[in-house]
Amino acid sequence: MAVNLTDLSLPQLEGLKTQLDQEVEFLTSSIGQLKVVQTKYVEAKDSLNVLNKNNKGKELLVPLTSSMYVPGTLNDVEHVLVDVGTGYYVEKNVEDSKAFFKRKIDFLTKQIEKIQPALQEKHAMKQAVIEVMNMKIQQLQQSQQSSQMGTTKA
Repeated sequence: MAVNLTDLSLPQLEGLKTQLDQEVEFLTSSIGQLKVVQTKYVEAKDSLNVLNKNNKGKELLVPLTSSMYVPGTLNDVEHVLVDVGTGYYVEKNVEDSKAFFKRKIDFLTKQIEKIQPALQEKHAMKQAVIEVMNMKIQQLQQSQQSSQMGTTKA
């Protein structure tokens, strides 16, 4: 059911604008979170390029936390443990891991592409509400000025 914005009162328009603000914020936040996860998968996929026969036996730093590392040696350049979610890890070869990350990246890209039009629609709706609100405020101001002029002449 479509509602003509000009039929709504200023308080109703303000309520609608607040609701649209919340929806825009939620969708923007959702896209941001999806992009963060997508970036992690891209970085993970790219880091697999280090695993080649030339790097076998090389020393590297192994992270224990985000700010603490221990020295290590790269022994297996053909297999990795992949976090598949909720604390489960699966051993995969490098090519299968790359394919896994590519699928995840593609899935997240599709989800972002699904949300983007809804976000643009909400932005457009919010803009329309703001324009109608401004128009109503101007009309209100003009009618107040007219009534003040009418009372000063009397």
